[in-house]
Amino acid sequence: MRTTARLGRSRGIVWLLCASATVSQPGVAQSASAAAATVAQKLAPGDHTFRIEHAGRNREYIVHLPAGTDNVKALPILLAFHGGGGEAEQYQQSAGLDAVADREKFVVVYPYGMGVLPRRLLTWNAGECCGLAMNRNVDDVGFAVAVLDDVMRRTPIDKGRVYATGHSNGAMMSYRLAAERADRIVAIAAVAGAYNQETFAPSRPVAVLDIHSVSDPRALYNGGMGPAFPGTSVQSSHRPVLTGINRFTRNNKCADSTVTETRTGQAGTNNAGQSATLITWKRCAAGGAVAHWKLTGVGHGWPGDMSAAARERIIGKPTTLISAAEEVWKFVSKVKR
Repeated sequence: MRTTARLGRSRGIVWLLCASATVSQPGVAQSASAAAATVAQKLAPGDHTFRIEHAGRNREYIVHLPAGTDNVKALPILLAFHGGGGEAEQYQQSAGLDAVADREKFVVVYPYGMGVLPRRLLTWNAGECCGLAMNRNVDDVGFAVAVLDDVMRRTPIDKGRVYATGHSNGAMMSYRLAAERADRIVAIAAVAGAYNQETFAPSRPVAVLDIHSVSDPRALYNGGMGPAFPGTSVQSSHRPVLTGINRFTRNNKCADSTVTETRTGQAGTNNAGQSATLITWKRCAAGGAVAHWKLTGVGHGWPGDMSAAARERIIGKPTTLISAAEEVWKFVSKVKR
């Protein structure tokens, strides 16, 4: 097997063509066997896009590596799943996770979901949602694990600090990983998307942060059939946010909850009429912390992303009361297995 690579100004796009290689230059992809033999070598800082084959499909993901980690033996990793109808590059640009990763020194991976069009209108099979990925029963859990394994072959990763986050349908995907691959996922942070399937059998505690607004007009906080996707008649059902949270608090053997922080939007600002309340569960099992940022007056957008204001008519009001990127890392970074 051989590999070829084309490096752009800021993103290397690598097409895996066959099955064995001897390429070992920094920033250039290798096969699974060659990369495994040289795993001590790190990918160059910056963005790289890789393609892998999984379950008979060619799938892609973007990986962002921070600079200044030469003396770090192995880095934490955060899988970041875009929302339904979105795609990885758009999510990378709007979520603000790269800036946090560069400061705190962790790897962020943005997988692409599945759709009819390449890199457009993509979804994840999160159980009972969404779109083509769900309808075709795409093995997105297996794909996520394959992405993890592929990154770990390319650069050293701390296996005890493997995290996931996501927005909307991507949040549901994070929840599904927590329930089905607790052997690999240590903590998740789900934003504007609830646990959305009937089966639930985590093999061990997984720490969970949920960020969701009771005013979300699309992923309904109390559950039910959401509105049609823009320009279509396609609707998705949603389970209540607290139903999923409660499943994890029971699994993680948490006690009662308490309010640990409250923020209120100031009059005359973009956050006027909004609130953010952090609810934390007590005495959870080791590695099984559970917390919930309960927002009001806020829409379906990623908190902290003010570009969402352009879609306010569809997804509701944006907010900067909290930064989802900051809260995600603040929570998951405390958990290590």
